[in-house]
Amino acid sequence: MEHDVRPWGSYTVLDEGAGYKVKRIEVLPGKRLSYQRHAHRAEHWFVVSGIATVTLDEVEHEIVPGQAIDIALGAAHRVANRGDALLVFIEVQRGPYLGEDDIERLQDDFGRRSEE
Repeated sequence: MEHDVRPWGSYTVLDEGAGYKVKRIEVLPGKRLSYQRHAHRAEHWFVVSGIATVTLDEVEHEIVPGQAIDIALGAAHRVANRGDALLVFIEVQRGPYLGEDDIERLQDDFGRRSEE
C-alpha cells in the first residue's frame, strides 16, 4: 500500500486498477492542499471525519462527514481544514491517467510547482 507524507498531511492508496484509484487523505488542522486542476482525471471526495472547506472553481463549499462532492475533469479545486480536528476523506479518481504528475498547481502554500 502506497503511503506518502506531504506538508499538509498524508495520503494512502487503498486500491487502484484500470481507470481508477482510491485514496484515504488526511489533512492536518489549519492546512490546505494546493489550488489545482487535472487534465486526465475527475475526482469524488467523501468526507469521513472533520469538516472540509472545498473551493471548486472559486466557489466555497463546506462538506461535513457523510457528504461528498464531485470534482469534474479540468475544474480548479482545493480542500482546506479550517477546524481543530484531523480532516479525513476518501478520494476516488477516475480517468485514463492517474499519475501524481497530473497536477497543474494554480496556487500553493508550500511553494511547490506543478511537477513536484
